[in-house]
This record gives sequence, structure tokens and C-alpha cells, in this order.
Amino acid sequence: MLMKDKTVLITGCSRGIGRAMLEAFATHGANIYAHARVENARFLHDIQTISQKHNVEIWPVFFDATDYSAMKQAVKRIMADKRPLDALVNNAGITLNSLFQMTSEAQLRMQFEVNFFSVYLFTQYIAKLMVRNKRGSIINISSTAGEDGNPGKSAYGSSKAALIAMTKSVAAELGETGIRANCIAPGITDTDMLLTMSEQVVETAKAGADLRRAGSPNEIAEAALFLASDLSSYITGQVIRVDGGA
Repeated sequence: MLMKDKTVLITGCSRGIGRAMLEAFATHGANIYAHARVENARFLHDIQTISQKHNVEIWPVFFDATDYSAMKQAVKRIMADKRPLDALVNNAGITLNSLFQMTSEAQLRMQFEVNFFSVYLFTQYIAKLMVRNKRGSIINISSTAGEDGNPGKSAYGSSKAALIAMTKSVAAELGETGIRANCIAPGITDTDMLLTMSEQVVETAKAGADLRRAGSPNEIAEAALFLASDLSSYITGQVIRVDGGA
């Protein structure tokens, strides 16, 4: 098992790619801090089921990405546990499909608030834990929209591009402490986010991939598992595209 007896923190675990990551990391023996935006019975039952199935510890963590006070309280709780943290996966995020001329200031600010500012600050807090232990892997979930400039993705893509730039700087600054930082840039992936896109846009995206299909959440989760594990011990500051050859 790739993550046996290691501890991982994953944000946005309640569904989609985050839920797939939860299962993948637990399958490989990781103990997990599993973040969700709000506490609910379904999520608590889900993590209990996965915990028992794979014989690992899973601790729920709740906060809204825009509530920095709640975020700090969650970090304090994690620090109080005094467990060495081996990997952080910043998966939580929101999407927006809006033409450049039609995107409001409020929409633009919310994209950056959730997809970039909250990730930046949260990573600052968690990196302090990793620096103490002189090891750790930070994995940020960006998007191919952060590199490709897709129509209708100016705000979303810009927030994800900022995440890529941050990741490369973090890798350069923290590398000497034994901490690695990388991005995963998924292409079109079969999650609830597809529901925000028209059928024509989805089919065009699939046709534009060499594999002629959307990716699955499990395929993104496996890339994160690789970057968190010792198999990628000499990989840092990179953007790994998981896009079917788009």
C-alpha cells in the first residue's frame, strides 16, 4: 500500500473527485482528515463506512472556504492532534461558465475567493506543520482551463492559473525543507460540474481529447495518490495534466 500509516488532508471530500480521493487514499492505507463545507449525516456515515472498510482512521473537518475564522479553528484542531501530516490535497473549488463580457465583479471575486485565496491561506497554515517535520507533499487541483484559455472560462481559468503560479513558487521556496508542491490539471471529468455545461460543449470537449471521452474521478484520484506517495519523491513544481490528451 502506497500510503500505509501516513496522514493526509483532503479538502472537498463529499462528492466527485474529492470523494474518489477519499476512497483511493483509504484503500492504500492512509489515515485522512476529510474536509467538507458543512456537517451532514450522509457525509459522516460515508466516511465511517470507508474507515471500517479499509481499517483506517478518518477524521471529519468542516468549514466553508470563505469563512477564514472557521478555517483557522479547523487548523488549530489539526495542529492540536500533533500528527505529522504527509500530504495536503487542495481539491475543493467551484466552477463558472460565463463569457468574459458577461462575467460580473461578484462572480469574478467568488471564483478567486474559493479557488485561490482560500487555498493560498489554508496552505500557509498547513505548510507550517510540514516544515516542522521536514517533509510533505502539497497537491493543488487546478484545471486545464488554467493553461488553455477556454471560451467561457476566463474567471475560472484565471483562478486556476493563479493556483499554478502559486504552486511553482511554493515548490521553489519550500523544497529545501523537504516539501514538494505540484498541480494536477484535470481535463473534462465526469462529475457534477458537467451539469453546468451544455451538452454541445461537453461533447466537443470529449471529441477534442485523444481518448475521445471524459475522465473519471478515480483517474484524477490516482494521480493525486501518485504525487502524495514516495513514488514521486523527485517530482516538484510540476503541472500534471490528466486530460486524455486534450
